[in-house]
Amino acid sequence: MNKYNFSERLAIVTGGAQGFGLAITKRIIQSGGKVIIWDIDKKAVEKAQKEINSNYLYFKLVDVTDFQMIENSVKDIEKQFGKIDIFVNNAGITGMNAKVWDYPIEEWKKVIELDLNSTFYCCKAIVPHMIKNNYGRIINIASIAGKEGNPNASAYSTAKAGVIGLTKSLGKELADKNIAVNCITPAAAKTRIFDQMTEEHINYMLSKIPRNRFAKIDELASLVCWLASEENSFSTAAVFDLSGGRATY
Repeated sequence: MNKYNFSERLAIVTGGAQGFGLAITKRIIQSGGKVIIWDIDKKAVEKAQKEINSNYLYFKLVDVTDFQMIENSVKDIEKQFGKIDIFVNNAGITGMNAKVWDYPIEEWKKVIELDLNSTFYCCKAIVPHMIKNNYGRIINIASIAGKEGNPNASAYSTAKAGVIGLTKSLGKELADKNIAVNCITPAAAKTRIFDQMTEEHINYMLSKIPRNRFAKIDELASLVCWLASEENSFSTAAVFDLSGGRATY
C-alpha cells in the first residue's frame, strides 16, 4: 500500500462512517492525517470509531443538506484545529429504481438534495477557508452514472452529472490558487448503498463493467489519497475514472 505524507493535515470526509467514506478515512489516518467524519448515522460513527481506534479520528454529526449547520461546523473546526486542508464530498444515496415518468417528485428532490446540493453547500462553506490559507484539496465522489446515465436511476445519474459540472467550474475558479478540486467517477462497489437498489439494477451495472467485477472500496480510497496529497499540485477541475473499463470518455 502506498502511503502519502498527511502529517499535519486535517481532512473532513462526509458520510465517512461506512463504505467508500470509511475506507478513505482509514487510508488518510494510516498516512498520518487527522480525519473528522461528518455523518448523521450515530451508530455507524460509533462502530467506525471502535474499528479504527485512533486518536487521529474525530467525528461530528452533521446533516450535509443543512447549509447553516455546515457553515457553523466549519467555523467550529477552524477554531479548534486552526485549519482544514482536505475535504471529501462522499455522502450520498442512490434513490429508488424507477422510470422517469414513474419517479416520485419527493424522491427526486431527496436524491438531488443529498447527492448534488450538499456538495455545493459544502464547497461553498469550505472554499473561503481554503482561500484564506492558500491551500486545499477537494475531492468530490461522483459516479460513472453521471457520465453515462443509468436507466431507472435518473435522479442519481442527474445528480452525479451535476457533481461533475460543479467540480469543473469550481476547479477553474480556484486554478490560480494552491487548491485542487477534482472528482472521481467510480463504477458501483458492494457497499450498503446496494440495499437501495433492485437486484435487476445491480446486475445491469455489473454487465456494463469489462473487468466483470465491482470496484473495491480500497481502490477508490487509494485514488482519493493521491488527489488529496501535496503531490497532486497540477491536476484540477478533472474527472478521474475508476470504472473497470466501462467509461468511454
